[in-house]
Amino acid sequence: QVQLVESGGGLVQPGGILKLSCAASVTVSGTEPMAWYRQAPEKEREFVAAITTTRPTYATSMKGRVTIARDYAKNTVYLQLNSLKPEDTAVYYCFALGFWGQGTQVTVSS
Repeated sequence: QVQLVESGGGLVQPGGILKLSCAASVTVSGTEPMAWYRQAPEKEREFVAAITTTRPTYATSMKGRVTIARDYAKNTVYLQLNSLKPEDTAVYYCFALGFWGQGTQVTVSS
């Protein structure tokens, strides 16, 4: 069983920045992607970004406002969210090795 533990969510004003973290309980090979998804209220879960040793991949809608990074030694993936908008409000989930984290709530509101 793989555990993925997310942290870093919270309430932020429009235009603000948040950095999310997701730590895996096992070693995740660099060739295995670690990814972020999000799910807004009453909407389907959608892809945000993923990363392997080759390169990061971003959802077109998020490109330019998010940065994904990974610490291979710590089996941890990060997601920095910039210029946040109210429509970015969602639960953000980490995904790796076929497992999901429990999610971390991001709320963008003034």
